[in-house]
Amino acid sequence: MLTLKILREQPEFVIERLAVKNFDAKDIVKNILEADAKRRAAQTSLDQVLAQQNSKAKEIGMLMKKGEKEAAEAIKNEVARLKEQSKELEAQMEARNAEMMDALVLLPNLPCSLVPEGKTAEDNVVVREGGVMKELPANAKPHWELAKSLDIIDFDLGVKLTGAGFPVYKGKGAAIQRALISFFLDRNTKAGYLEVQPPLVVNEASAYATGQLPDKEGQMYHVGLDNFYMIPTAEVPVTNIYRDCILAKSDFPVKMTAYTQCFRREAGSYGKDVRGLNRLHQFDKVEIVQLSLPEESHKALDGMVEHVESIVKELELPYRILRLCGGDMSFTAATCFDFEVYSAAQNRWLEVSSVSNFDTYQANRLKCRFKGADKKTQLCHTLNGSALALPRIVAALLENNQSAEGIRIPKALVPYTGFDIID
Repeated sequence: MLTLKILREQPEFVIERLAVKNFDAKDIVKNILEADAKRRAAQTSLDQVLAQQNSKAKEIGMLMKKGEKEAAEAIKNEVARLKEQSKELEAQMEARNAEMMDALVLLPNLPCSLVPEGKTAEDNVVVREGGVMKELPANAKPHWELAKSLDIIDFDLGVKLTGAGFPVYKGKGAAIQRALISFFLDRNTKAGYLEVQPPLVVNEASAYATGQLPDKEGQMYHVGLDNFYMIPTAEVPVTNIYRDCILAKSDFPVKMTAYTQCFRREAGSYGKDVRGLNRLHQFDKVEIVQLSLPEESHKALDGMVEHVESIVKELELPYRILRLCGGDMSFTAATCFDFEVYSAAQNRWLEVSSVSNFDTYQANRLKCRFKGADKKTQLCHTLNGSALALPRIVAALLENNQSAEGIRIPKALVPYTGFDIID
């Protein structure tokens, strides 16, 4: 959530930057500032009324000491009137504050100055590429056909048990899932990230704090009886560990990693773009999260990108890193890099990770702060990224490594799988 400070001091700047995300903020900013002005006016009036109450209360005490009871009673009536007035002003303040907060959560995060303008994924900028493109034979199969023929992922059984987008992993398919999770966690903890195992459901406050509510409410599974939400990513519970916390400067950087199953209701169109593992409603993902000092967050983001890149390299997959344009960025991100791996059988790039810096946007909602050298509390910066999401990694591994003998397992994974081929 944007701070009131920047909206008060630089409203035109806010409107200008949000235009890079193709978001027209003029009316919302105007409504926020009007509500804020009314709230502050009510606060000023309330302060004056409370000062009068205190003054009158002292006067009553003096009159009672002098035995002037009638005069004291008259002033008591005046105090009672002032108390009613203060209640009305408090109610006005609460109403204006609620109006202001309801509008504030509608504003996306400001994209940083490095974010290119653009409306769609076509306008994203390729930062760098790596790996070797595989040349597959003409009869190469997409992963959903490979998975069926090898009996390692059963999409039809998932439909029977739950519905579309909930596959069942079997045999070496399940083993690959387990191997990738352990491999990713090992690489992340070796890089200094503390492993945590958070809940898979969160309360409304947690979903609000990281920006899923109200922006993505329809994309989350809701447990109505308890008003809980199934997590769309480990980012939500892990970042919320530090909700309502004040850290010391020496605590930074805070680095955490977590494996979780993720749940997303997001609907996709039918066709090859969402077939098989390309889009699921339940999937496995390993996440990395950082809390950073403001002056160090851009360096931290670069480090996270390099870390994810090192993992993708070990998987021997062709990849590219994209800096997202304003129109393709998430609601909460200030800057974002996407990782894509090439799916040789589908002849397309598949997104496997987004690494983002949120600046103070999440921290303002979280009330996650630190005390600087001047002993004043400041908002920290939050960052997160997938390291990595499993479904499309598995899809690319199956497709790119297929041969007449079977599916070759990358060397880095063999110690985790216990086998080097799926046949």
